[in-house]
Amino acid sequence: MRIDLHSHSAASDGTDPPAEVMRRARAAGLDVIALTDHDTLAGHEEARNALPPGLTLVTGMELSARLESRSVHLLAYLPAGASAELAAECRTIREDRVRRGRAMVERLRDLGADVTWEQVAAIAGGSVGRPHIARAMVAAGVIKTPAEAFGPDWIGAGGRAYVSRYALDPARAVALVRESGGAVVLAHPGAVSRGWRIPDDAIAGLAGAGLAGLEVAHPDHDLPAREHLRALAADLGLVTTGGSDDHGSLTGHRLGCETTEPAAFERLMAQTSGPRT
Repeated sequence: MRIDLHSHSAASDGTDPPAEVMRRARAAGLDVIALTDHDTLAGHEEARNALPPGLTLVTGMELSARLESRSVHLLAYLPAGASAELAAECRTIREDRVRRGRAMVERLRDLGADVTWEQVAAIAGGSVGRPHIARAMVAAGVIKTPAEAFGPDWIGAGGRAYVSRYALDPARAVALVRESGGAVVLAHPGAVSRGWRIPDDAIAGLAGAGLAGLEVAHPDHDLPAREHLRALAADLGLVTTGGSDDHGSLTGHRLGCETTEPAAFERLMAQTSGPRT
């Protein structure tokens, strides 16, 4: 079995509709795909209705959290859906994305970038994220590629036009997911390219709070990071997973480039309640 437990659609900051993500997942030879859009389960119905024969959908999302002023992402696998409290928190996060997006657009305009909120909203179509602003900047001719937006000159963390947003305490996020019958994996914890590596003691603390696993196989993890995370997961009794973190054309349509071992997948799903699709 080929299992990819991290992907995004146009329901958040991917470029392709959920149905197209499902089609591409099967074309990439996957047997299982998790749709993990940022802070939303909105794409799952479309994905479920478009499932090709032979492909299993795992419903989930990538939750926004913050630890010591740093961004932390949590892959929440929720076969039974979100509880009312978790759904309310996700709604707050999504609403604050709008405030943040508008504020970043205003800062960009102050810096001379001819980008409008209307352009960003049209690109997003739903939940707004920094990749949508980056794509608007490309369309306006401010930069040549979306990746250029995520540096100190523009909307990278601490950049001239960067604005922080509401996010959950990670331990509370883990608790809310577990109360919803789900399981949580810490996303790309060793990706230096994202600004920092999450400290081992912080990961141990989350393991004590109910974290189920670590995402080890990720495109942003080099070999030393993977080896370190595997050893840490073994010490803490955590599942090790893998996923492409595909965002469609933004990441080069890379579904299936990183995968999860079947035994690890079964161990993770054993910690959840509710059906798989």
